[in-house]
Amino acid sequence: MIDELVAIFDARGNRVGSRPRSVMRAEGLWHASTAVLVRSTDGARVYVHRRSDSKDFAPGMYDCWAGGVLGADEDPASCAERELAEELGISGVPVEPLFTAIYLRPPVRAHMFAFEARWDGPVVWQPEEVVAGGWMELAELRSRLADPGWPFVPDGRQLIERWFRLQDGLSPPATAPPGSERPG
Repeated sequence: MIDELVAIFDARGNRVGSRPRSVMRAEGLWHASTAVLVRSTDGARVYVHRRSDSKDFAPGMYDCWAGGVLGADEDPASCAERELAEELGISGVPVEPLFTAIYLRPPVRAHMFAFEARWDGPVVWQPEEVVAGGWMELAELRSRLADPGWPFVPDGRQLIERWFRLQDGLSPPATAPPGSERPG
């Protein structure tokens, strides 16, 4: 497997260079990632999938976001579109920005760019990344997330809980030291 170059950021969200992905993981360097919430066109369901056991972060866990780490020369929207096509086979649909957030649970330190896409077409998994998946009603997702034992990716949990709070008209909980989260 090729050790891809990924964009490296500082704690304030400024791009400062690039490093091999393995170095970013091993040294816990600040980086950026994208996450795309795939919702049905009526907005009532989200696509939830189980990650493969070979993922370098949260292997085998469930997630409702398709996404990944920004490449060395990528912008967040391009990365979101690429990851959506790679992981779930969804392309040609707009990805709409939702918000940005900080994920700070060392050794992982990331600036997360959340997007949404609406889709009712087929979903085709990339087997190296996704091993199962299906549509889930929002109420069922909330219910499952209430169980702390459900193996759901921690950064995805942070994002979807923030998304639910925003949908409910509530302010999101702090996810990083005051002043370090950028408005989205």
